[in-house]
Amino acid sequence: MISNERKQKLLDQLSRYLPDGFEQLVADLILEYPCKFIVAKPRATKLGDYRAPFPPVKHHQITVNGNLNKYSFLVTTLHEFAHLHCYVEYGRSVKPHGEEWKACYRKLILDALHLQLIPKDLEIALVNSLANMKASSCTDLQLSKALRKYDLQKENETLLSDIPKNSTFALSGRVFRKGELRRTRYVCEEVNTKRQFLVHTHAEIKLITNE
Repeated sequence: MISNERKQKLLDQLSRYLPDGFEQLVADLILEYPCKFIVAKPRATKLGDYRAPFPPVKHHQITVNGNLNKYSFLVTTLHEFAHLHCYVEYGRSVKPHGEEWKACYRKLILDALHLQLIPKDLEIALVNSLANMKASSCTDLQLSKALRKYDLQKENETLLSDIPKNSTFALSGRVFRKGELRRTRYVCEEVNTKRQFLVHTHAEIKLITNE
């Protein structure tokens, strides 16, 4: 049994990263199983991850990037706990984002929505995302845009999908020109080298010229 003092400490820590009113929901998820929950440094390749226990380690591990806005942190946390619940219920025999995971994720999102503490625009985006579920919030354009509204805005920074074709933009210290769309990525030409790269539609870029 965890002491009331430790529970309160966990709630206080979670309050730094979650929207008001969701601390107890996430604390209950952490305490339901032996789970090591880590607020991670920013990672370019992922927002969070889940690791199943391997002997002799007996606990599950979830990490979530600490630089996310509070609603993105909540959604990412529920995404990773859906992996934990899916593993506990079905083991390793199912696909990472298959129907079993979707069912676990849907239940957790609905639990969060039932608290009626999520802004209406984000609530609508989450409900719509459940109807046509993607592997992550980053592959759902409408949900990604809804979550991004709660980011601290940086000067001239926007999504690649929001600028016109042939505009030039900066990304990772290099300058590109936006080209044609190929499924979820744009063909972009690096201005200095004329080489072509595929850049994700949701990449956060800094607009230079709007052509």
